[in-house]
Amino acid sequence: MMNPKKNNNTFLSYFVCLFLLLEVGLGQNQISEIKVGVVLDLNTTFSKICLTSINLALSDFYKDHPNYRTRLALHVRDSMKDTVQASAAALDLIQNEQVSAIIGPIDSMQAKFMIKLANKTQVPTISFSATSPLLTSIKSDYFVRGTIDDSYQVKAIAAIFESFGWRSVVAIYVDNELGEGIMPYLFDALQDVQVDRSVIPSEANDDQILKELYKLMTRQTRVFVVHMASRLASRIFEKATEIGMMEEGYVWLMTNGMTHMMRHIHHGRSLNTIDGVLGVRSHVPKSKGLEDFRLRWKRNFKKENPWLRDDLSIFGLWAYDSTTALAMAVEKTNISSFPYNNASGSSNNMTDLGTLHVSRYGPSLLEALSEIRFNGLAGRFNLIDRQLESPKFEIINFVGNEERIVGFWTPSNGLVNVNSNKTTSFTGERFGPLIWPGKSTIVPKGWEIPTNGKKIKVGVPVKKGFFNFVEVITDPITNITTPKGYAIDIFEAALKKLPYSVIPQYYRFESPDDDYDDLVYKVDNGTLDAVVGDVTITAYRSLYADFTLPYTESGVSMMVPVRDNENKNTWVFLKPWGLDLWVTTACFFVLIGFVVWLFEHRVNTDFRGPPHHQIGTSFWFSFSTMVFAHREKVVSNLARFVVVVWCFVVLVLTQSYTANLTSFLTVQRFQPAAINVKDLIKNGDYVGYQHGAFVKDFLIKEGFNVSKLKPFGSSEECHALLSNGSISAAFDEVAYLRAILSQYCSKYAIVEPTFKTAGFGFAFPRNSPLTGDVSKAILNVTQGDEMQHIENKWFMKQNDCPDPKTALSSNRLSLRSFWGLFLIAGIASFLALLIFVFLFLYENRHTLCDDSEDSIWRKLTSLFRNFDEKDIKSHTFKSSAVHHVSSPMTQYIPSPSTLQIAPRPHSPSQDRAFELRRVSFTPNEERLTTQTIHFEDEESDIECVVEQ
Repeated sequence: MMNPKKNNNTFLSYFVCLFLLLEVGLGQNQISEIKVGVVLDLNTTFSKICLTSINLALSDFYKDHPNYRTRLALHVRDSMKDTVQASAAALDLIQNEQVSAIIGPIDSMQAKFMIKLANKTQVPTISFSATSPLLTSIKSDYFVRGTIDDSYQVKAIAAIFESFGWRSVVAIYVDNELGEGIMPYLFDALQDVQVDRSVIPSEANDDQILKELYKLMTRQTRVFVVHMASRLASRIFEKATEIGMMEEGYVWLMTNGMTHMMRHIHHGRSLNTIDGVLGVRSHVPKSKGLEDFRLRWKRNFKKENPWLRDDLSIFGLWAYDSTTALAMAVEKTNISSFPYNNASGSSNNMTDLGTLHVSRYGPSLLEALSEIRFNGLAGRFNLIDRQLESPKFEIINFVGNEERIVGFWTPSNGLVNVNSNKTTSFTGERFGPLIWPGKSTIVPKGWEIPTNGKKIKVGVPVKKGFFNFVEVITDPITNITTPKGYAIDIFEAALKKLPYSVIPQYYRFESPDDDYDDLVYKVDNGTLDAVVGDVTITAYRSLYADFTLPYTESGVSMMVPVRDNENKNTWVFLKPWGLDLWVTTACFFVLIGFVVWLFEHRVNTDFRGPPHHQIGTSFWFSFSTMVFAHREKVVSNLARFVVVVWCFVVLVLTQSYTANLTSFLTVQRFQPAAINVKDLIKNGDYVGYQHGAFVKDFLIKEGFNVSKLKPFGSSEECHALLSNGSISAAFDEVAYLRAILSQYCSKYAIVEPTFKTAGFGFAFPRNSPLTGDVSKAILNVTQGDEMQHIENKWFMKQNDCPDPKTALSSNRLSLRSFWGLFLIAGIASFLALLIFVFLFLYENRHTLCDDSEDSIWRKLTSLFRNFDEKDIKSHTFKSSAVHHVSSPMTQYIPSPSTLQIAPRPHSPSQDRAFELRRVSFTPNEERLTTQTIHFEDEESDIECVVEQ
């Protein structure tokens, strides 16, 4: 029988085990609640939109992931649109609620202190609307930006400016962290663009806005970049429309946040106040999930706020994605029952800064949050250094109530045409069709002369000479400055070419040392709007002002007196050719004479005889070809070939010599006193320069001693110094020298070389839009007939003036001009010589190939002996034919003189012997005379008779 007590104990044990198993199973499925704080301005529509998105994010996330062990519990606090209150709300959430993370706040001003608080307590703070780059400089590891940093868009803005070629802009921004944060990045991106500032108070009233806009109207710049809160920007556009700043010629560009929010600000109203405005905004990819979310969001928002009517904004999407990312990070992090360490010290005040708790949950949560990657509703959620990566930006054109996407910008490809999806060419088609303010389709040039009657202040130098360039006349009664001169006429002619009206107001400028650098400084410091006169463009002056294209010929040259050399041309006939050409021509004459003699010696009796006769004939023949007076016949084909080529060379040489000699005898009647800068320095001559010009420094740099430099201030002074011998040469810019020559053209001449300079130009402030437009206008003036009229007006030449640019430097012809001709003659002679040598050696091969023991010297001697003999087989000697007298004299009358070669009869020599007979016939005496010459031919074994 069982023991009842024992049975009761067993049942109790089973019950305890079952209870423990159930407890363990329930413990494994227990859901942990993680507290998360939310700091928003709950009374604003913006915050209500974002709060609805946050609640939907948690609902959707846990609906899609029901098995997750964590749930975010939101603790919402109201910042009441106050920075201090926002910080107090965050402190309350950390101290009293011990939240693991904070979502918010809604702007950069409130976030500034909250970031420091988060860093101290190690509580991650994720903001979906604080966009100022200044927050990055705080360097808090616990601040996570779930939105786009404003600095990301400046490169897209810079690409737009580069595309349209705008060179100046006014940045209109609000005077707080939101506006000031982007400015350094905008200045860096627009390095080639002049950026001016216009600061609008965050609490500005309509009068303050109008005052600032009227001030902007007086400026030349017509391009404005607006960066501020969207509601304040909307008021600025309304006032700009009222005063006519949204008309044709203006350009308005909005930054990312404003472009996204403008439709929400004008909800239910027309967007006419921003018609034609451009905007940059981050790209939100379209998806079915986004469209479904918009519908669900609209239902929830209407249910939670039945009295409000608004649409989902980009910040609502960023709030949704940031909350989703935080929920994912919390799930990946180990849960701790004690999220905060105990504070040091004790205090009854739960918001005492001295008793702040430090979250043990923060570091691991921050690490998990940094690793989250997913495709959110607003685009790819990917944190780089705790900030969303830079997205693709859209270029928006507001037209009526429509937001047209006219282009894209990506970090990798830059501007991309919306139609072609290809990288945009900055010199071709830029965007899709654009509508500008005033419903204009013409791209604004970005600046205009103010229409309020403001004149540009133009500085004009007061000169002591060279008044044909610029002369300032001041009315002693009215004190009105009236300049005139070559520079003034060109400047005013250029202004008339501009497509707008520019009214210059001239101011005289006197400098004791005629230094124009001080005048350029006044442009840089804003005292003057332009400088007009004979101002040379230099690298140093370009540091302080922008110069137009030069309107005069550039360069520094030397002017010297000329003297009449009419009676000093004894050896002028030698000047047309250089020494190298004379020597080369003489050598070729000798060469051609030798080659022709070589070819003709054996076959032409004109080239035979005593040695001195042969040498004289060769030289006579060669040099007579210079005037084509040679009388000797050339019978060899090789010689004829060489002579034909040489005659062509001689023809070119003689014609060139004649032409150049004519030039020396006619054009260069006047010769300069000096033509070489080095000679002036070497001889220690005095030279002149214009007083106050940069030419003095240039001459010192070239090597002139300062004591050898004498200044002059006018054309008359320069003429006096040159005429009395005080200076040997005058150095100045070509424009000044031409002005002097227009008065004293027969006395002086400009000689080479000309040292390069930039010429005269008009100075404007750096990055001034006037610089480019006036430069184009100068081109129109200088390339037209008007330029010739202006030059004739101020630099009228005397009727008997020769060309002042006459080349007075050496213009002799050198070998370089004719080396091709000599090359042809040389090759022709060489080829003919090769052929002759080959034929001669072939004809005398029996001498070279003799197997006898004769030495090489004897063979060569035999060859030279054969060369010196007549070539009897040549056709030139066949006219003296050989005849055998084989019939009685009465039957055949031979020619007066004949030659006959026959074997020598009864010769004792074993070799064949020959005799040469000369048969002469005298017709009057009817007598036949024979002269016989005997000789032996060791190699011939046949009878050789030359017959006709």
